[in-house]
Amino acid sequence: MVNDDLWALIEPLLPPWPTRSPGPRPVSDRLCPQGILYVLCNDVAWQLLPLEPRFGSGQTCWRGLERWQQAGVFDQLHRILLTELNAAGRLDWSRACVDGSHIRAKKRGADTGPSPVDRRKTGSKHHLICDGRGTPLKVITTAANVNDVTQTLALVDGIPPVAGRPGRPRRRPEALLGDKGYDSNPNRDELCKRRILPVISRRGSPNIKGMGKLRYVVEQTFALLHQFKRLAVRWERRTELHDAFVSLACSLICWRRLNKPDS
Repeated sequence: MVNDDLWALIEPLLPPWPTRSPGPRPVSDRLCPQGILYVLCNDVAWQLLPLEPRFGSGQTCWRGLERWQQAGVFDQLHRILLTELNAAGRLDWSRACVDGSHIRAKKRGADTGPSPVDRRKTGSKHHLICDGRGTPLKVITTAANVNDVTQTLALVDGIPPVAGRPGRPRRRPEALLGDKGYDSNPNRDELCKRRILPVISRRGSPNIKGMGKLRYVVEQTFALLHQFKRLAVRWERRTELHDAFVSLACSLICWRRLNKPDS
């Protein structure tokens, strides 16, 4: 559920209700996110959204998801929470980790393709970059047959500017850790130009010693993302709607970490 503190962050981001829409609003703005969260966490079909908690109809909540995605609400919320984590000193910029994870796409659609790990069934792939503590910074959705190495620079450049500390907003980690799937000399050169140290294992050579102990956080973050059942299997044909769920899930992970006592 969306508690008062989280709603205080979400409400100012919501676009005004369309003036051309006739009649009263079908459901309050406070209830519509509850329905979207219910779908994200439980992976129910929109038409089966329960009426008892008074979320509004599934169609109303779906339209809310689409309207707010177009307004950039979910990406803005993720950025705000990253800023608050940074202000609290809970982001580790000393390194970032990248990895990819396959999911099945039940209805095909944009950015789907034959999965090389699932008997060539139609699927998509989540490409993730997280900080040294496993906080998600950026997720990109592609077809399942897209190689990890092609998304390295897009992930790095896709990190939003994160304020919260003295000086200019931060966008670059000091180092980038990746497995052999990210082995690319051109990418290493580009990372160095961005003043990022590439720590990437090379194909045909032993893994860099101690890499696994540092990169385990990205696997933990994937586990957290895919606990949101709507992300474990893709049902949206439109990538932007699936990505809206992804951004919302990233925001919830950040929210939980922000409200967890620092250990």
